[in-house]
Amino acid sequence: MHKDPVVTVVGLGYVGLSLSLLIAQRHQVFGVDINAEKISAYNQHLFPRFVEDEKEKLLTKPLNFVATADFSLAYKNSDIIVIATPTDYDEKTASFDTATVEHVISDIRQCNPLALIVIKSTVPVGFTSQMIEKFATARIIFSPEFLREKHALADTFYPTRIIIGVDHHESIYAEVSTFIDILREATNEEVPLLITHAREAEAIKLFANTYLALRIAFFNELDTYAEKKNLDAKDIIRGVSLDPRIGDYYNNPSFGYGGYCLPKDTKQLLANYEGIPQNLVLATVKSNTTRKSFIGDQILQKLQLEYATYHGKTIGIYRLTMKNEADNFRSSPLIDIIEQLAKYDVHILIYEPLLTSADRDIQGELVDFSTLSTNSDIIIANRYHPELESVRDKVYTRDLFKRD
Repeated sequence: MHKDPVVTVVGLGYVGLSLSLLIAQRHQVFGVDINAEKISAYNQHLFPRFVEDEKEKLLTKPLNFVATADFSLAYKNSDIIVIATPTDYDEKTASFDTATVEHVISDIRQCNPLALIVIKSTVPVGFTSQMIEKFATARIIFSPEFLREKHALADTFYPTRIIIGVDHHESIYAEVSTFIDILREATNEEVPLLITHAREAEAIKLFANTYLALRIAFFNELDTYAEKKNLDAKDIIRGVSLDPRIGDYYNNPSFGYGGYCLPKDTKQLLANYEGIPQNLVLATVKSNTTRKSFIGDQILQKLQLEYATYHGKTIGIYRLTMKNEADNFRSSPLIDIIEQLAKYDVHILIYEPLLTSADRDIQGELVDFSTLSTNSDIIIANRYHPELESVRDKVYTRDLFKRD
């Protein structure tokens, strides 16, 4: 491998772009994507909001970064190629759609069979081993990412751990060591490192996210119980969280878990459990559906209590994003709640500045905040924002601690 390795990152979403910017402060990086607008913007160092919010304190060195759609050129000139393409969960097959990952591996093997291939995309347990066998090479490893919404860049620069899943470590020891060094040199902190087989690394990713989803589901069900029994959920959560084994974190109720990872990773882990006894994973997946249904029912009941009917009333939706200042609303529980409410005789207004024409399959009328606040009989907000203070009497939220 070259003294100064060249790296290509395929897929410039949250994971791929963050990793590209980390490595590009010290090494040459090619970022490959099929989106021409992204390529043009990134080559001008015009980055999305999640980068801009943290750029000043994290991007401290000039970037050796070129975004391109010419994958062949990038692959041929790289020592390490990281795959970070989307792997959405397919409800029909009960598995991640890994077609883009397999396609990229095939192209890499044709262009540069000596490159180390690092899969960052989330995949089913056993996928990496299958690719090693399919393409008859040991030069494929799996290294999961653990990025929080709103903190993708910071979590890449200062990771909680580095997990490397490699099935034939001895034969590619030098290449794997180089990749680890590249990841660790961005920070002076000693980052915990675990090297294991690929299957275990894939399972780590799915189990970690499912535990987080389970924790969210637990406190949401606590909150559901408190609402139905007219108890103070905030006090109950405070008391429970004083136990240091539980802790005061990831315990703020919401309308349900969503985002890029938790919904699809929990479903994938459940699918991987086929034929294996389990209760908690299935319960975690079902709990999220139950919570969203409960929230929809609560909204209708509150309208009935205040107006004696929900028929013809206007429900305002304040943001579809999962967290304040977030820049996406992928798998937001609010989308499912809207679908539930739309079945009834109600008018739905949505205030979401990020909503585009491409998202217009979401039911409801897109309005500005002034129209929402004036014309809504009730306003629902997954996360409370100071902007809502002027209409706080109309707001229904389960954001008890006013934090993400």
